[in-house]
Amino acid sequence: MQLIESVLADAQAIKLIRRDIHAHPELCFKEERTSDLVARLLTEWGIPVIRGMGTTGVVGVVKNGSSSRAVGLRADMDALPMEELTGLPYASKTKGKMHACGHDGHTAMLLGAAKYLAETRNFDGTAVVIFQPAEEGGAGGKAMCDDGMMSRWNINEVYGMHTAPGIPIGQF
Repeated sequence: MQLIESVLADAQAIKLIRRDIHAHPELCFKEERTSDLVARLLTEWGIPVIRGMGTTGVVGVVKNGSSSRAVGLRADMDALPMEELTGLPYASKTKGKMHACGHDGHTAMLLGAAKYLAETRNFDGTAVVIFQPAEEGGAGGKAMCDDGMMSRWNINEVYGMHTAPGIPIGQF
């Protein structure tokens, strides 16, 4: 498998973003710090940002070319109400809250993808990067859709992924 050089160059920075999010978990519809971080980074990378969809959701829009086709890429941001006992140097600093489902990783991966898309724009259409609140039982995706996310950008498809540490590199 060939890795994209610019993605490799950003790997350490994305890892640090993940660890920062991991250390500061927030429960459903309360992802204020995480939303602020996501919006700030997207803005720094020249990506227009819409905040407040589904309460604390963040949407970034990367356009290129002339196609009217729009694809959504989605990550969840919320943590779980549980105590972290890992002892990791970047463990949760908030008692009773933990990123135990990998949402910190999902958010960091989508930020990395958004940065790459904004830098290269090697596509024709619109990439809508969706940072969803309240995946853990809060119906945050529905709340974002109720706020008009799908129709606002005429999103044709939405893709998301989940971490699976045991799968070999290059497979999903």
